[in-house]
Amino acid sequence: MLKFEDVIQTLQDENAALSKTIIRRLSNLDESEREQLMGAWGMIPVTRRQRLMRQMSEIAASDFDTDFGAVIRLALTDLDDTVRHLAVEASSNDESPLTFHALMPLATIDRSSNVRSGAISVLGQFILLGELGKFSANLSRQAQNLALRLYRNQNEDVEVRRRALEAISNSSREEVAPLIREAYDSGDSRLQLSAVYAMGRSCDHKWAGAILRELESDAPAMRFEAIRAAGELELETAIPKIAPHLQSGDRQLMEISIWALGEIGGGEARRLLDEMVEYAEDIDDDELLEMVEDALATASLDGGFVD
Repeated sequence: MLKFEDVIQTLQDENAALSKTIIRRLSNLDESEREQLMGAWGMIPVTRRQRLMRQMSEIAASDFDTDFGAVIRLALTDLDDTVRHLAVEASSNDESPLTFHALMPLATIDRSSNVRSGAISVLGQFILLGELGKFSANLSRQAQNLALRLYRNQNEDVEVRRRALEAISNSSREEVAPLIREAYDSGDSRLQLSAVYAMGRSCDHKWAGAILRELESDAPAMRFEAIRAAGELELETAIPKIAPHLQSGDRQLMEISIWALGEIGGGEARRLLDEMVEYAEDIDDDELLEMVEDALATASLDGGFVD
């Protein structure tokens, strides 16, 4: 195994390659290594720290045995806004209370709106875990209260407010539905996007009419959120409006449509997905084929909600 002193030296050397071997050595640090890294962190050039966080996120996305939590939490305290923002994004797969406590002040008082919006977005995952009984109910409640406070602050950056709405939509609190309606009726396209996202997360079928309307929106971003929401709510009546996006040429809309059909399930959804299997095979797109097969597996588990 690489000596940790050599790893730190490499991190500080702008001319040295940031190899996967070096970055993986930063996983599962012991207390002594954490202290060494903390002492050396400020001497790592800022561009290297930014690059480190990007590459670390890429590795963590494909290697689930890595645990970069100690490095990420250190980066959350960085003086550079970009490093902190990248660290927030990298923390999205860390469900530890340590990371929760590191994110709370960032969402509240960080000078960067990008960092605040990213932090409250990740805290939304802790809110969901609390709802599922997989995280402290007390800590989850703290995150809920913060999300409500950020959304209701009219002076807050709109990006922070919309991510706060998305975060609180993971909870069953009675305040959520009126906030979704308020955002949807606000006239601000960014808040409206988040409102439709929140409609899906709310698991409340009273939003079905709005979602079906937005499936025909002129804005691709709104159609994307409406398709996702239709999948979340398993709206079988949305299938005829989702189907055209499977061959629209817009890769993002096609992929979210495949996912949504898998969530909705039922005979028609499976028929469309079977056609997409043939399409993916015809164009020799293995990535698309795997996505469709995953959706078919999901669809076969449940027939879906009949609206």
